[in-house]
Amino acid sequence: MEWPSLLLGTIVLRPYVFVFLAIYLTIAILNMGLARSIIFTLLAYTIAFISEYSSTRIGFPYGFYEYIETTRGQELWISNVPFMDSLSYSFLAYVAYTMGLFMWSPLKVNRWDIRLVESPRVRRSLRVVFSGALFFMLMDVIIDPIAFQGERWFLGKIYTYKEQGEYFNIPLTNFFGWLFVGSVMLYSFTRLDRYLDRVFPYKKQELPAQALLGPILYFGVLLFNLAVTFYIGEWPLGFCGVALTMMLFWLLYQKLKKPEKFSL
Repeated sequence: MEWPSLLLGTIVLRPYVFVFLAIYLTIAILNMGLARSIIFTLLAYTIAFISEYSSTRIGFPYGFYEYIETTRGQELWISNVPFMDSLSYSFLAYVAYTMGLFMWSPLKVNRWDIRLVESPRVRRSLRVVFSGALFFMLMDVIIDPIAFQGERWFLGKIYTYKEQGEYFNIPLTNFFGWLFVGSVMLYSFTRLDRYLDRVFPYKKQELPAQALLGPILYFGVLLFNLAVTFYIGEWPLGFCGVALTMMLFWLLYQKLKKPEKFSL
């Protein structure tokens, strides 16, 4: 089967991934322009694929796991990794980055019209990079346990770990891997950002409540996965996810209450 047909099969099998991807691209283009959005997507995908290819062979950085090739011939695979899986890292990493920016940037607040005060120093800061990586990893605390049970919903059983994990069948090494990979993605992009300023001037479309767009998608991804969690009856996992989501929402609320406390 030719790759265009496989790509179409990927979209048909995983439509929700491409809905999130389309929303991410819209927000990213509004926030930082088309060129940076394309570069971020390609960079995140490349790092994600390398990390998954490595982990399925030598166990680094997530621990040993493998993809089950039941959909090979129906959707696009790159070597032994489904294309859609590595691609999803791009929008997950970006919305986590916007959470880091929200936490550490100065804000212009007029009721619900909340905007970031643009600062190259802030968007490239290590504090934003590593807090964004932490937000990235915390997403996976909710996503991975439910993805692991994909045979119970429309994802399907797509992967398995070599050993049973400690957190709802997910090994803790997986979360350390996400923290590491998120750090590499965001550090790489923010270092590249300095160069991009010279060749692609930073373009941002000013919109009401623009600072909320990325975080809203962040919580949208979490709520989607929580909805699936409760749909299949995984109540303990669901309540853990709700507690984590409420904690993250509380952090953003604290930033809005005292924006100067969290600003660089």
